[in-house]
Amino acid sequence: MIGIRALTLCLVAALPIAAAADVRVIDGDTLDLDGTIIRLEGIDAPELDQTCDGWDCGKAATEELVEITKGRDISCVGHGRDDYGRVIATCHAGGVDLGETLVDKGLALAFRRYSDSYTEVEARARDARAGMWRGRFEAPWDFRARQWDAAQQTAPEGCPIKGNISKNGRIYHMPWSKWYARTRIDPSKGERWFCDENEAQAAGWRAPYSN
Repeated sequence: MIGIRALTLCLVAALPIAAAADVRVIDGDTLDLDGTIIRLEGIDAPELDQTCDGWDCGKAATEELVEITKGRDISCVGHGRDDYGRVIATCHAGGVDLGETLVDKGLALAFRRYSDSYTEVEARARDARAGMWRGRFEAPWDFRARQWDAAQQTAPEGCPIKGNISKNGRIYHMPWSKWYARTRIDPSKGERWFCDENEAQAAGWRAPYSN
């Protein structure tokens, strides 16, 4: 396994991840590969708790990513890092392009703000009324912005990320997380609020896994 440092220094080389490695799905466009957080390049999938015209599109996207990565060799080509320190990468599972598959099935959108990698695939999915395109939906980036703005109104010092401590360790929850509303922060137990994901990760918290 090539570590995260090697990946950032050699962005044009594939990052091989053996099937036996610890591959965890965080949500429909994010993986944890042996501790390296990978954000799939060129796509934006609905958040895990997001619904689209009455059906659980976020859950469907996450479950699809779990299914297409299960038991397969994962290889990634890094393109740099995002503002939260995650490695942006194009990844394949057993030769299948993860981002292309999700967009083709209408379970993610082409992230045009940052990339045009899957715009043609999205057009094909839209014409076929696949996944989200069969009805009305809110773009994931708009969904997150709306949830973030609402949570900021009541969060201490406007920092809405909840840093919880449980039997599963130190886990942070974003305002759009399905666990967000039910999570209570108790500073006396070492729990805390964060203003951004970088801060949470630097303090030793991680995002929750979906599998």
